[in-house]
Amino acid sequence: MTSARIKLMQGGLKTLHTLKVHTVMRPFSEGLGMIVTLHRVRPTAERIDALGAYPEFDPNGLLEITPEFLDEALKALKLSGLSIVSFDEMIDAVRSTSLRKGRVAAITFDDGYIDNQQHALPVLEAHNAPAMIYMPSDYPQGRGELWWVAIEQIIRRTESLLFPHVPEKGPQQTRTSEEKLSFYLELYWHLRAVDQDHQRSLVREMCADQGFDMFDLCRQLIVDEPGLKQLHAHPLISIGAHTMSHRAIAALSPDDALAEMSGGADWLEGALGARPKHFAFPYGDSGSAGPRDFALAQQAGFESAVTTRKGMIYREHRDSLFGLPRVSLNGNFQDRRYLEVFASGAPFLLANRLRKVA
Repeated sequence: MTSARIKLMQGGLKTLHTLKVHTVMRPFSEGLGMIVTLHRVRPTAERIDALGAYPEFDPNGLLEITPEFLDEALKALKLSGLSIVSFDEMIDAVRSTSLRKGRVAAITFDDGYIDNQQHALPVLEAHNAPAMIYMPSDYPQGRGELWWVAIEQIIRRTESLLFPHVPEKGPQQTRTSEEKLSFYLELYWHLRAVDQDHQRSLVREMCADQGFDMFDLCRQLIVDEPGLKQLHAHPLISIGAHTMSHRAIAALSPDDALAEMSGGADWLEGALGARPKHFAFPYGDSGSAGPRDFALAQQAGFESAVTTRKGMIYREHRDSLFGLPRVSLNGNFQDRRYLEVFASGAPFLLANRLRKVA
C-alpha cells in the first residue's frame, strides 16, 4: 500500500470520527461483533533495529503493531462494549438462533510469528483474552517460504537489482528508500499475479543470487514445533489451520486446494494431538478465496474459515461461516480514533455498500 493511499484512508477515518458518523451508524453497523486480524507484535526499538538505515522503506509495516498498541486496542474494544471471547465462542454466537446480550470480539493471528509468543501473549494474559493462531504447517518445520519478507530484506541490503526474468529492464537502482519501495511494490504484485510454483521459483532464484537463506528466515521469525506445542497447551491459545505452504487457494485446482487445506490440518493434528477446527485463507482477499474455496473448506471438515475481507460479523453470517470477514489491526493505523471507528463497523458497511454479507 502506497503512502499516499494510507494518508487518504487515515484522513477518511479521521473525518468519520470528527463528524461522529460512526456513532450515528453504530446501531445499524456494529452487528454481533468482530474478528480481529493480527500478524506481528514487537516493540518499537526492535522494529527500528530491523529497519536499519532505511526506516522509511517498510513495505510490510502494515503487518506489525507494538505490544503497547495491542494493550490499548484490547482496552478500546472492551470500552466499545465488546467482550473478548474464544473463537469457538464467536462461532457459537453466530450460529445461535436466540438474541445474544452483548457483542463479542475474537482475536486472531496469522502465520505463527515468534513475537506472538514473546510479546503478544503477555498482553493477552494481562487481559485474559483468548486468541486463535492460524499456522501453515510448513512454517514450524522450518520449511516456510515467507517470500514477501525475503524480498524486502534482499532489497533493503542492496543498491541495485535485476528484475527476475526480465533482462530488458536492466539493473534497477535500489539506493534510496523511495527506489527500494518502488522496486518492492512492482516485484510484489508481479509475484502475486504469476503461477505460484513460478512465484516460489523466482524468489528462490533471487535468494540464491543474493546468498540469502529463506529457510533460515523462517526459523528466525516463526515458532518451531516445540514452541507451537507450548502455545497449543496455553489455556488462552487455540491453533487453526492455514494450509501447508501459504498458497492462495483460489489460484489452485480443486484437488490441489483441498490437499493444501487438509494437508496442513493433518500435520497439525499429528504434531498437537488435536485436529484444528478452524481455517484461515492465506492472503484472504477476494482474489485469493472465493465461493468455490469456501465450499472446499467445508468439504475439508472445518467448522469455519476466515478471509481478510473487511467487515463486522452479523447474524446473517450464520449461513456464511466459511467466508467470514475480519478487521485488521494494521500497523499504519495505530491510533485510538481509528479503533473507535472500526469497532462501530461503519467504514466497512459503507465500503460494502451497506451489504452485511459481501
